[in-house]
Amino acid sequence: MKKLFRPSNPPLFAERKQSVHKFAAIRDHPFFYRAFLLSLAIGLLVTITVAVMLGPVPIAPGTVWTIAYSHLPGVNGGMAETWSQGQGHIVWDIRFPRVLLGVAVGGGLAVAGVAIQALIRNSLADPYILGVSSGASVAATLVILFGAFRFFGQYALSLSSFLGSLIAMVMVVVLARVGGRMSTTRLLLSGIAVSMIMSAATNFIVAMAPREEGIRSAMYWMMGGLTAAKWDYLTIPALVVVLGTVLLLFQYRALNALLMGEEAAVTLGVDILAFRKYLVIIAALLTGTIVSVSGSIGFVGLMIPHIARLLVGSDHRRVLPVSLLLGAIFIVWSDVLARLLLAPEELPIGIVTALCGGPFFIWLLRRSAYSFGGAK
Repeated sequence: MKKLFRPSNPPLFAERKQSVHKFAAIRDHPFFYRAFLLSLAIGLLVTITVAVMLGPVPIAPGTVWTIAYSHLPGVNGGMAETWSQGQGHIVWDIRFPRVLLGVAVGGGLAVAGVAIQALIRNSLADPYILGVSSGASVAATLVILFGAFRFFGQYALSLSSFLGSLIAMVMVVVLARVGGRMSTTRLLLSGIAVSMIMSAATNFIVAMAPREEGIRSAMYWMMGGLTAAKWDYLTIPALVVVLGTVLLLFQYRALNALLMGEEAAVTLGVDILAFRKYLVIIAALLTGTIVSVSGSIGFVGLMIPHIARLLVGSDHRRVLPVSLLLGAIFIVWSDVLARLLLAPEELPIGIVTALCGGPFFIWLLRRSAYSFGGAK
């Protein structure tokens, strides 16, 4: 009878465990990380090139970069134009700003996801699920439909979105804090509740809009997209994403300590209360700025940091740059699919990311361990 119930293939589990250890050893080697980061950078460059090439009017890669080179300071007028005026307009005025905005949006959402997941020590969290994007959407729709916050001038949309996302994030943290402590379950539930409230507020604002044309554009914007991309819109998102990533990289030790639990972080000298506020402000700044230029795009901050941790480990000194590049590549390709899948019609990019992120979220839920440091 003992032989009957003995596992038939115990070596299989031993081999699987051994292969996991081998991959972890390779993954933790400095050369692997540098090579992987370089390959991601090359992959992003290839992605940008292909994304600019593809469209109703296909353009050769050499022409793409020749046009881009001709617009560099000091070069314009110094080289003969071998492309048509239409090609120059399509590449430089339409496709390049859109693709580069996608790079900033994808990288920023991924970095914001890293910050929020470290904040609540749970890989199921992202700006979309916790209601941060919804808070930014409330303020942004007020600006778009009713011209609110005009005293901010040309920065009304960006600053109001930041304030909306900050308010939503603070609401989530306050609601989840009971007896001086926060559990990840309460954080997730509070985030879902705040997200539903903010979404209802956004829908109410849209329903009260005076113009039908404005309602249609606001609804399309709420589903996320890069259609309004212009060179003028790139400066603020790019600066905020770079600044947010650098600030988080400076605090990578505190981020690593936070994943081990509050007690361990305090033992290592981390001021938990001050550091949580620091993370809340950075996550709100990143999310609000991105929502103001692209609308609400979900699941990027959920998927990309998790994939980055699987590939390079949980050290935030590695996770942050890898997430930045992976998020940029993912959004650019999502935008390519949104443009070409039903051409000449165009899908909102939020639909594409939701189709990818929904199954990924379900897969995370089905796993036995979806949190950091044993917290669930």
